Amino acid sequence: MNNIFLEPLDWTILIAYFVILIAIGIWASMKRKKGSSLFMAEHSLKWHHIGFSMWGTNVGPSMLIASASAGFTTGIVSGNYAWYAFVFICLLAFVFGPRYLGAKVTTLPEFMGRRFGQSTRNILAWYTIVTIIISWLALTLFAGGILIRQIFDIPMWQSALILLVISAFFTMAGGLKAVAYTNVFQMLLLILVSATLTVVGLSKVGGIEGLTANVPANYWNLFLPNDDPAFPWLPILLGYPIMGVWFWCTDQSMVQPVLAAKNLTQGQLGTNFTAWLKILDVPLYILPGIICFALYPTLKNPDEAYMTMVTNLFPIGMVGLVMAVLTAALVSTIGSALNALSTVFTIDIYQKKHPNISEQKMINVGRVVTVVGSVVSILICIAIDSIKGLNLFNVFQSVLGFIAPPMSAVFLFGVFWKRATTKAANFALTIGTVFSIGIGILYLWVFPAEEYTFWPHFMMLSFDLFVAICVGMIIVSLFDKNPQGSQLDFGKLEKPSWGVIALWTLLIIVMIGLYIFFNGH
Repeated sequence: MNNIFLEPLDWTILIAYFVILIAIGIWASMKRKKGSSLFMAEHSLKWHHIGFSMWGTNVGPSMLIASASAGFTTGIVSGNYAWYAFVFICLLAFVFGPRYLGAKVTTLPEFMGRRFGQSTRNILAWYTIVTIIISWLALTLFAGGILIRQIFDIPMWQSALILLVISAFFTMAGGLKAVAYTNVFQMLLLILVSATLTVVGLSKVGGIEGLTANVPANYWNLFLPNDDPAFPWLPILLGYPIMGVWFWCTDQSMVQPVLAAKNLTQGQLGTNFTAWLKILDVPLYILPGIICFALYPTLKNPDEAYMTMVTNLFPIGMVGLVMAVLTAALVSTIGSALNALSTVFTIDIYQKKHPNISEQKMINVGRVVTVVGSVVSILICIAIDSIKGLNLFNVFQSVLGFIAPPMSAVFLFGVFWKRATTKAANFALTIGTVFSIGIGILYLWVFPAEEYTFWPHFMMLSFDLFVAICVGMIIVSLFDKNPQGSQLDFGKLEKPSWGVIALWTLLIIVMIGLYIFFNGH
């Protein structure tokens, strides 16, 4: 284990950062008693709010640590998960976004409820709980656990518990509001730190020429041969779209800023801005991992690439600041996920069955759900830690690859095929989800792909699961004798402005240029 040794100055900065955040949080909670809604944007978000918000939600510290790990082991190829995303952000801008805004919905379960009925909306609430626990809680705890484990050299479950306790403490101290208030500041600080790390690392390795001389030539290819064990081109080409549709077009936390857009044009410009920002993922998050490989090729655990660069290249004090920003941002994600978990359960599930419940009882139920969700996420986090043969980045992508197929299928059929029925949607969200996650458990733990060679690549598996669920939905729809009519009215769909079309066309040309450039080696 490559431990991080913090000097007294680092500890002082780390502690001071958290004290300031808690102080801001207490100040914020005392100041905001007047019932003004902090998070109800009242459809006022402009393009830059939307772009920064979507990108900020996507590139947290867990993604940063995972991307550096992937850069260290395989080079730029994992940049597909950032750059290929523009296709699905474009799909949100021109297909899903206009329909969400046209239907005037607040949440995506509400949208699907209008399309397929209340039963689908109820199932989606449970589906949301499962995805929050797995994708937002367990995976964030896992990435944060790696960070904490590097400092204190303790087991994963203790690392995850420490992060959860800090998150709970922040919530009670009003500190979660502090993190909400300072989230943009922390994102900018995170970007600044990563950009500085890339520049300092490049200078140490001897510039671009020194870097290319010290890493394998295929580290600069976005498409690798189909027999490559980590990132073969065909599974990425076919498998990533399943995850891309789910993540960028149907995940409430990602789509929320577009739903709150001032108008469709601002939503389409905002998504365009997000896609431009995604280009930065490669130089800011993957490149430090490649530089780490050039400088420290003997590093045993690639998941420690980012912090190895920080501790070796940054002066005393700066290391403490990086640790503070990373930990505070992790706490923010965990706190938000716990809050979303208790909100969805108490309002969408518990209150529906107990409509006359008192406010105090609702709060108590929310607290119980938070504790149960925390325990379950720690257990999943420990299970993820036991996966052998995958680096952190691939753990993230494979776990998400098993969550995505049912949701992607339901939304695509809901929008593109009027004949799709309620029974088909509910089949995909229940049996399809159990089937998809069940295969995931077999792949990752029961018959791990590292030992059993009969498995296809996890991205190909995600594609196969999606196809199976789609076939199931078609069969159920065609055999359904009483198809329920859609109550969904999109209104008259607006046509995109010339400015929107011009900016998206320019982005597409730039992305095609990047793909040609990074496959010409």
